[in-house]
Amino acid sequence: MISFPKAKINFGLRILEKRPDGFHDIETIFYPIPLSDALEFVVLPGKGKEDELVITGINIRTSPEKNLVIRAVKRLRTGYPVPPLKIHLHKAIPAGAGLGGGSSDAARILRSINKCFGFAITETDLKNIALELGSDCPFFLNPVPSLGTGRGEVLKPVAPMLEGYHVVLLNPGILISTKEAYHNCRPAQREPGLEQLASSPASSWKKLIVNDFEDFVFKVYPQVEELKKTLYRSGAVYSSMTGSGSTVYGIYQDKPKIIPKMKDYMVYEGIL
Repeated sequence: MISFPKAKINFGLRILEKRPDGFHDIETIFYPIPLSDALEFVVLPGKGKEDELVITGINIRTSPEKNLVIRAVKRLRTGYPVPPLKIHLHKAIPAGAGLGGGSSDAARILRSINKCFGFAITETDLKNIALELGSDCPFFLNPVPSLGTGRGEVLKPVAPMLEGYHVVLLNPGILISTKEAYHNCRPAQREPGLEQLASSPASSWKKLIVNDFEDFVFKVYPQVEELKKTLYRSGAVYSSMTGSGSTVYGIYQDKPKIIPKMKDYMVYEGIL
């Protein structure tokens, strides 16, 4: 079975408060984008074999046994008779870039195995398993534009406010620790909510919609902030870092002109 796990961007990301369980409550709009990996699996013949994972494409700098796809398969096997699998993951989504590539891969293998073997796992149970693998993993089970609250797992579909816009993703190749980013953020409750702000005219988004991780990341990695400025200089109506970085994206009303400084860092350009 083959599938194509999508990437996402965060359209606004607010850190609201630290929870007693050590996680943070957030508010964000998860927005799927066409950039995707490719994921295929077949059953390995014979019994007692270990899963095999072959990774091609972008170097994600992690061993197969630590990959979220293998972790998802092993977690599913604790409750269901998943046979040993041979899995091919072709990476087009950069790792550790705020695009949710690993979580998307994990969510897609969960859903694909459930469908392939007819386990009839409920949506609630799939979501709970996905949440064990990552806070944004439940979103990728049904990747439609969604307001994410709680850890990011409380999801509410929203209007596709970016539909028809062009998007450009720039990635400087910097791996940013999400744990460190959370440690250095300053949680705060704010009104009005992101869903209301997102309905504002596109010309107002620059002032209204922010990613709280930018304050920390831009201080430590000024080159990330410079890429955001580059996107605005190229005509973006809105630009932001996604997740805890280091990818930044620009939203354009028309097909953008790719200036030389953007070409060295561009990982995707297309229509939403």
